[in-house]
Amino acid sequence: MAWIVLLVSGMLETVWALALKQSHGFSRLWPSVIFLVAAVASLGGLAWALKSLPVGTAYAIWTGTGAVLTAIVGIVWLKESASVLKLLSIVLIIAGIVGLRLAGTE
Repeated sequence: MAWIVLLVSGMLETVWALALKQSHGFSRLWPSVIFLVAAVASLGGLAWALKSLPVGTAYAIWTGTGAVLTAIVGIVWLKESASVLKLLSIVLIIAGIVGLRLAGTE
């Protein structure tokens, strides 16, 4: 269950990162509210998962999940560039997340 909570918390990291961008420095109310709610939920989920998972593995998976999803959303919906190097780097982060998850099952 901790792994699922950790993954959802990483996804919420993407939500708060995107809301932070849309808040324009906290000058827009609703994106700022979404940022705050998603950030608290994301950190809360991470904290809960850390009760049973190693901190290094959990934190790396949490940040990696958020980074990968945020980069993909940026490319797909925000029309950010998608160079071969950027896509390869995303694949490497995913490989790292999978590797850490597999290592965490020992």
